[in-house]
Amino acid sequence: MSLPRLAVFFAAGALVAGFAVNAAAQDAATPDFAAMSPEELVEARQGAMKEDGGLLRGAAALTGADAVAAADTLIRNYTNLPHMFPEGSIVGDSKALPTIWENKAGFDAIFAKGLQGANDMKAAAEAGDAAAYAAALQVIGGTCGECHQKFRS
Repeated sequence: MSLPRLAVFFAAGALVAGFAVNAAAQDAATPDFAAMSPEELVEARQGAMKEDGGLLRGAAALTGADAVAAADTLIRNYTNLPHMFPEGSIVGDSKALPTIWENKAGFDAIFAKGLQGANDMKAAAEAGDAAAYAAALQVIGGTCGECHQKFRS
């Protein structure tokens, strides 16, 4: 095998190995919500919401990589949060209302709207579009209030 072909072969192998490591890391980073106790789920969802609230309070001032990183965190949390509310997980200091499971489609729709807003926020941050970024923040903030009014005591 010639030296250029050998270099291409090793580069391709390294690239494939990198994808495999990245995929394994992503799988390891996704919590197994089904294995969590109701108490762990309450703690996890309260932690995610506090993280989101903290980000959103300062998000308007963020730009560039900081704004993208904030959006990535919101995307992760809006993706995970619906899975943190299985029926029977109102324990301890949970403020969740049983109406979540009576209107699960409406509950999940709020998270879907927030996830779309977070994706729009990221796209706007990457494009440097301040108006679209601000509009996405409004959508996300609206989902917080909508969910808390309908599904939180």
